[in-house]
Amino acid sequence: MPARECSRTACSRPAVSTLTYNYADSTAVLGPLARASEPHSYDLCAEHSAGMTVPRGWRVIRVPGTAEASDELVALADAVRPRPSTPPAPPVEHPRSGRAPRLQVVRSPHE
Repeated sequence: MPARECSRTACSRPAVSTLTYNYADSTAVLGPLARASEPHSYDLCAEHSAGMTVPRGWRVIRVPGTAEASDELVALADAVRPRPSTPPAPPVEHPRSGRAPRLQVVRSPHE
């Protein structure tokens, strides 16, 4: 399996760390390279890891360690990531057609 590359545009150096954001807490977590690539995290090379900055008002948590520690880091990021409070309701099917009903404009009798 080939080594993963840095996520930064036009950088093909090997990744050494993984960056995860928690937008609700304005926090970026930079730790060891995760074992698996995740869609909401960024793999960075040594140069981009060292020069990483965050927006004003944000904080950076730099977690030292090895790849074995990365699973705990990913679990921590998942635990603090905001989750929807309730799952979305499935679409309501129209009893006659089996399809979702179309929206209609209903005018007030006072118009």
